[in-house]
Amino acid sequence: MPSSHTARALLLDMDGTLVNSDAVVERVWRAWAAEQGLDGDAVLKVVHGRQGHATMALLLPDRPVGRNHADNHRLLEQEVADTEGVVPIAGAPAFLTALRELPHALVTSANEALARARMGAAGLPLPEVMVTAEWVNASKPDPEGFLKGAAELGFEPADCLVFEDSAVGIAAGRAAGMRVVGIGARAVAHAPTALVESLEHVRVEASADGGITVHIA
Repeated sequence: MPSSHTARALLLDMDGTLVNSDAVVERVWRAWAAEQGLDGDAVLKVVHGRQGHATMALLLPDRPVGRNHADNHRLLEQEVADTEGVVPIAGAPAFLTALRELPHALVTSANEALARARMGAAGLPLPEVMVTAEWVNASKPDPEGFLKGAAELGFEPADCLVFEDSAVGIAAGRAAGMRVVGIGARAVAHAPTALVESLEHVRVEASADGGITVHIA
């Protein structure tokens, strides 16, 4: 259903929201699952949106934290090096162009190296403000990343609109006291404020009061 939403700033997830990196995620995480004797399909159901070590802790709760962080570091290196199949989500280039002069930030569970690699592979410009894994103590669904993004831009949480695709990302946005636009099929079951198939169905413009109006087709 068409709708319009006003905000002072936009906070954008990366994977699944701006960038389609599913091919890489599947290759790397299926290999890790096989190493651990886990079912790859089951792993892929929970991997999206979280930092890698948080996914590992969820799947293997008795595993030492140090091993999870070591594996997370190894997998991040693999993901940074593997950009085959990384492409922009439909509509992402025009969407980011429209935001060029408007307050917005990237809030991702990827570290900075991975964010730069994937945004570059997809041919997308990096926002000036980025909240990556290095910035936070807790992974999504904790709201810390979105709260830090709002603070870096100088806005209250209620003035921010989040764009997310994953269950944990949508939960993090809600926990931060923000409205959430869900992107794509993964978002459907998690009751975001608004839902679109892709960014092709989103139009952004500066509003008369200096804010941002987001039109959902």
